[in-house]
Amino acid sequence: MTSLPERAVISNFPGQSSDPVDTHTVGPKTEQAASHSRSPKASLLLSFFSSTFPIFETISSPSADKKENKSRNYGLTTAVRKVMTGGMMRKIQERFLWTSKADFSSSTSEMWLLGACYKVSPGESSTDTKTASALAAFLEDFSSKIWITYRKGFDAIGDTRFTSDVNWGCMIRSSQMLVAQALIFHHLGRSWRKPLQKPYDRDYVGILHLFGDSDTSRYSIHNLLQAGKGYGLSAGSWVGPYAMCRTWETLVRANRDHGGHGQEKETLPMALYIVSGDEDGERGGAPIVCMDIAFKLCSECCTAQSTGASILLLVPLVLGLEKVNLRYMPLLWETFTFPQSLGIMGGKPGASTYIVGVQDDKAFYLDPHEVQPVVDIKTDNLDADTSSYHCSTVRNMDFDSIDPSLAIGFYCRDKDDFEDFCLRASRLAERSNGAPLFTIAKSFEHVKCKYSMGSLSDILGDTDCHGNGENNKYGSENSDECNAHNGDDDWQVL
Repeated sequence: MTSLPERAVISNFPGQSSDPVDTHTVGPKTEQAASHSRSPKASLLLSFFSSTFPIFETISSPSADKKENKSRNYGLTTAVRKVMTGGMMRKIQERFLWTSKADFSSSTSEMWLLGACYKVSPGESSTDTKTASALAAFLEDFSSKIWITYRKGFDAIGDTRFTSDVNWGCMIRSSQMLVAQALIFHHLGRSWRKPLQKPYDRDYVGILHLFGDSDTSRYSIHNLLQAGKGYGLSAGSWVGPYAMCRTWETLVRANRDHGGHGQEKETLPMALYIVSGDEDGERGGAPIVCMDIAFKLCSECCTAQSTGASILLLVPLVLGLEKVNLRYMPLLWETFTFPQSLGIMGGKPGASTYIVGVQDDKAFYLDPHEVQPVVDIKTDNLDADTSSYHCSTVRNMDFDSIDPSLAIGFYCRDKDDFEDFCLRASRLAERSNGAPLFTIAKSFEHVKCKYSMGSLSDILGDTDCHGNGENNKYGSENSDECNAHNGDDDWQVL
């Protein structure tokens, strides 16, 4: 976490935005600029908290003078560490990141959680039986999501002395949560809920082991940092969504290349597609899901499945400069209604979270900024204590306050599911008035035609698509009101 920004006040949506159309270019320079926006007050606060105590556990002092210094300052350091890792830090985060626990006492509209809808009837309170049942189902679903947070006390990362990722690892943790959820969907299904009794399912325990904090865990912070060196990842430094997505691509490819060398190097059981813009996506433009590329990746991943392999799509976006352009809000909101939704890794500038759901103008999220001791989940320990990987506290933030630099995730189980996703995404793009989050193309031959897949239903077959925004406060059917553009916008490089 690099900054605690001033709150950007955005007019209530729907409304007409006077902002220029912002593009989706997500190259490293863009992210660097986005991640360094901060207020003087925020920088002062962060400087105090980050410099008062070290973020690694052990320090060696070569001189006796330094040892005396360390001894005199030990009391203050210990006190501040307790503040940073305790409840007071949570209050500080809520005060300056403008997040809070969700209040369901007056909930009267639908809640969407990674493609699942929980209906609360208008006029009912949380004490009504029907509403209470919907809330209970929502909370059970939310608390079953994998929660990965800051850890302390793990083995040092590479050649560094970092044994904790406090204050800098939130984007890495957010990405781990999204990928972990994809694995849960893949192995256990969307309807899986954490069981109340042990022994646990072997697949569930195995997934948690993958995200342990050591070199032996395939998707650990250690291995992600190693894989992401080419994109600027390093212990102690914050990273943006684009670099994080490319890091996962690098790690998955490396594991696949060495897939025959033992269990710890098994490949991801699905194809990974980083969706980018024109050509290689480094020159701007709306990201394009190219169906031919997706099918090719799936065939390379697993040729044995007749229906095609599963696929994980990560779509890094930059939807504005200091805030998300309002014209994108209804589109972003509606992605949570897709059955393939894996949510968003993003949050406040320099303070990433894993956003998993929406209701009206609020976004529900899992917060990686909680500091917990390291745990070691063994694959054969079906009675392991997994409580630190789940959170029962639902927190929310204003949906229009999220950082414009983010990445959306989708999981498609097979070819039919992928085609259903493409159909939904195509229809969403058709309602965007020329400013889609991303577009769908059959192949790169169609890329230069902005809506080459406008008749996608003719290609895939017309099927019923739900989640059309009827209960969406940011309903995309109102997107005409949010901009005065005619749909012929030019994408520009930020």
